Amino acid sequence: MAVTVAVGLVATLTAVPAGADEPGVQVQWGACPEQVAAVSPSLQCATVPVPLDYGDPAGAEIEIMVSRIASQNPSERRGILLLNPGGPGASGLTMPADMVSLGLPSTVSNSYDLIGVDPRGVGQSAPVSCAFTGDLDYRGNVPPYAVDDAAVAEQATIAKTVAERCAANDTEGRLRHLTTANTARDLDSIRVALGEEKASFYGASYGSALGAAYASMFPETTDRVVLDSNVGDTHLSRAALRRFALGMEQTFPDFAAFAAARHGAYGLGRNPAQVTRNWFTLAERLDRTPVAGVDGATFRFLTFTALYSEAQYGLLAQTWQSLLNSDEAAVTRLVARADSRSVPQRTNRADDPVELLPWDNNWSAFLAVTCNDSDWPENVARYQASVATDREKFPMFGAAGANIVPCAYWAHEPSEPPVAINDDGPRNVLILQNRRDPATPLRGGKLLREKFDDRSRLVTVDGSGHGVYVFGDNACALNVTTAYLVDGTMPEDRFCGPGTRTLDAEAARQRTETLDRLHRAL
Repeated sequence: MAVTVAVGLVATLTAVPAGADEPGVQVQWGACPEQVAAVSPSLQCATVPVPLDYGDPAGAEIEIMVSRIASQNPSERRGILLLNPGGPGASGLTMPADMVSLGLPSTVSNSYDLIGVDPRGVGQSAPVSCAFTGDLDYRGNVPPYAVDDAAVAEQATIAKTVAERCAANDTEGRLRHLTTANTARDLDSIRVALGEEKASFYGASYGSALGAAYASMFPETTDRVVLDSNVGDTHLSRAALRRFALGMEQTFPDFAAFAAARHGAYGLGRNPAQVTRNWFTLAERLDRTPVAGVDGATFRFLTFTALYSEAQYGLLAQTWQSLLNSDEAAVTRLVARADSRSVPQRTNRADDPVELLPWDNNWSAFLAVTCNDSDWPENVARYQASVATDREKFPMFGAAGANIVPCAYWAHEPSEPPVAINDDGPRNVLILQNRRDPATPLRGGKLLREKFDDRSRLVTVDGSGHGVYVFGDNACALNVTTAYLVDGTMPEDRFCGPGTRTLDAEAARQRTETLDRLHRAL
């Protein structure tokens, strides 16, 4: 779709309540919900009313909860920095405190009020539920690895059941209104409610798609935009899910080198090539004979999520070692630790099938946004063909990213096309990307750079894992991004080589604790 058409559509759908363009709309800051305050007592929270349906601005409203760590230096304050941690479906209320704990420079927190947001449908913002319970053998937001066509067909049956359950539990008709475009409209409504002429934005992972949509729909009211670990577009598409396979292939060698250097401790291989061969051997063995309930698909998934951060390599190596030795007690213990740090995959809890799973809201919102944003193929044979292709091209994880998801059976057709990248606007989009990222490989950052054209610049980091700014350790990327947010210094496209930032002992401890909690919350 042409950019001019997209902007015209946005203009007809972004109506906000009367008087919202006036500064100082009443936002009452107060205490945050208990689980948010437990993370950081310094956070303040408030709610902002927005239309459920922006096409009917006078109709039903929902409330979006926001959080804040206010700038402590008014003379340096530039405005607000809206934050999104990804997902879709992830809560963002603790993100201001999380960013500070991860080492956000004080020059940034002085320049902005840090604003966390629970996106519509998530957490404290009119949460949705598909009623995920233990009777569904559903493995979550990342499709399971399919060993053959029959495995795809089996997953199709599960995906259809999930989509039907989501539709049956959508009693208030909210699911169809969960889209990236509507979430971007909410961000601008929050800006207006806070009395700001412009808003800056930082988003990681899917947050990069939200930020790309926000900067495209509201080029004149977005200030400085940072997109980190990029999916490559304004929505999480099937193509982006299939790039999980590319990301894992590119990132696994870093783990293989780690394991080979510690062969004496783990016994996984004396060199990276041997580690890789042994990984395939074990995955295929688990396809035939699971250990303590861990099959080949689960092992591949645990490897994929461990590649998000080098800090998780040791846990993966221990788990692998226990699987090799068929030590069921150790496997059970280690997988429980791994599951607590990633999107849980093994959900068949027959002991209590009617209890809602703790990640019900996360999964429900993820599906709603992902399925509503774009059309998905409905033919099972098409997924089987894609799985066969990607299994051959990317043998580690191709048969997972290409597998069928509930979007194939989703009850609602997209209400509007995906947001088109708008390259006609200010040069205010800074794109950050690790060279090796399992979930959002470098290709996603390059795609956004191409689409935004002269509005953007790309900082490529010789790093491994998911997340660059403060989530990663690269000193060059930290300094470049901070300079942009604080001083507006937009770099040229550049490459940041290896170079770890230095933290004192207490800051390093806080950072480790925060990353551990964030991994558990995914």
